[in-house]
Amino acid sequence: MRTILVDIHTHHPSEDRLSPQMVGIHPWDADKSLTLPDLRPCDIVGETGLDLCCGVSIERQMELFRWHLEQAEKLEKPVVLHAVRSFEQVIKTLGDYTLKGVVFHGFIGSAHQAGEALRRGYYLSFGERSLRSSRTREAIAITPLDRLFAETDDNPELSIETIYDAIAEIKAISCEELAVNIEKNYKTLIR
Repeated sequence: MRTILVDIHTHHPSEDRLSPQMVGIHPWDADKSLTLPDLRPCDIVGETGLDLCCGVSIERQMELFRWHLEQAEKLEKPVVLHAVRSFEQVIKTLGDYTLKGVVFHGFIGSAHQAGEALRRGYYLSFGERSLRSSRTREAIAITPLDRLFAETDDNPELSIETIYDAIAEIKAISCEELAVNIEKNYKTLIR
């Protein structure tokens, strides 16, 4: 059986890897007059969350974040989160919902923050930015294989294999072992 590489969050889907279909309104777009999307056909709701650096009203971001979480709960779909300088607020808000799955995408937090998310049963996804920070490399090291994803996000030049290689090196495992586990995580998250 061939292991399939999963890119949990990419803006450049490819036939040679598995990427879920996501639908949502990004926090950066929360102040635009957008029609609320139909979330029924997607695999994952999002990306959604809070970004305290983007200049959009936190009240409007929170309103849309809560709407996404309500819909995800109702539709029994997982969510992919964008959390910039808002980890504590996001974690607190998530506690109000019973969600099928939660993925912190592009995680660049500390090992302490990673531990908090992991204790709640959430997944962490790591990409290029994650690899630049020594504190986030510590978070990668403590993230169990059954709670881990990899991503290329919006970099069309980056291969998912590059991210897998870096994560496998940090965790001192083979790329094959990492790939098998990430594929299992995907199948668990997207039933």
